[in-house]
Amino acid sequence: MKAKTKLWFTEDGKTVMGAGRAELLKTIDKERSLRKACQILDISYKHAWIMLKKMNEALEEPAVITVRGGKDQGTFLTDLGRKLLAEYETNKHILNETIGDETSWENVGFKLSARNQLPGKVLTVEKSGLVCKITIEMEPSIITSVVTEEAVEKLDIKPGDLIYAVIKSTEVMVAKAAIEKGHMKTDLKETNRSD
Repeated sequence: MKAKTKLWFTEDGKTVMGAGRAELLKTIDKERSLRKACQILDISYKHAWIMLKKMNEALEEPAVITVRGGKDQGTFLTDLGRKLLAEYETNKHILNETIGDETSWENVGFKLSARNQLPGKVLTVEKSGLVCKITIEMEPSIITSVVTEEAVEKLDIKPGDLIYAVIKSTEVMVAKAAIEKGHMKTDLKETNRSD
């Protein structure tokens, strides 16, 4: 059995990019043509056009532009489009690396149920655009959680903080711990989910 995860970016509740849109952007960038990208990906032109339209509407500026006529015609990624694609690929790599790292689970010493809350201490918080990679020390192991930057800011998570890693299937969520007379107390909030 293998753990799998999906990554997508949202803006104000609207999906900006997931695997399909990322693959479309990557192919457009290579081919410089929406029509050629559609042929390669075996999707309809109308479907691709609607995907791009929704992406551009969710953003403050377009990720893709079309130039008509002349020798420089075609469909191109804007600087924002290239940045989004690079950020998506980086975060996809981080997620795959985290999920695929079986050695991080070797020393935990318990079987995972539907939900486990494990106390730990934040070692690092690496911000990478829309998401953050949190490294958590849980003696004798270290685990990594990838959560939204918004969740990290709302919880004010920083190195040295005591938190709970809430493990559910393929997710590792975090909850900031409040110290109460030398003991950790969970401060769970709905908005802290990593998905």
